[in-house]
Amino acid sequence: MSEKIQLSGRYIATVYGPDGAVKDSVTGPNVVCTNGKEWLASFLSSAAAAAATFTQRYVAVGTGTGAEAASDTGLGTEVARQTGTASYVSNQIYQVTATFATNSAVGAITEYGMFSSNTAGTMLSRDVESVVNVGASDTLTVVYQLTLS
Repeated sequence: MSEKIQLSGRYIATVYGPDGAVKDSVTGPNVVCTNGKEWLASFLSSAAAAAATFTQRYVAVGTGTGAEAASDTGLGTEVARQTGTASYVSNQIYQVTATFATNSAVGAITEYGMFSSNTAGTMLSRDVESVVNVGASDTLTVVYQLTLS
């Protein structure tokens, strides 16, 4: 009997006002994209030899509202991208946390993506959620979790 690996993920986005208080938050599941699955398979097969070239830790946010699809290779309307901090949580969860400083991810943010580069790169996943409004003096923290089960 063969066991299949399932990939699932979610984004958690929190908007903080200038005073540090939470203004808004949204959480939702994502679509793990076909190119992202290929990227992961490639990483697993060559991580020891070339780990520096496999850096899936760049979180992008945007204002696009088109539905997620496994064939997605980019966000609908990217607004900003930030290098996140990668960590292993537990229970097969890979987590990346990115904080967008004031005046860097301003707008009606509705979409989130995980990429392998700070520009372009391979998109691992994409999520579209209800809008969180980020003002110029707000910060936005996005947590991405990928669960392998």
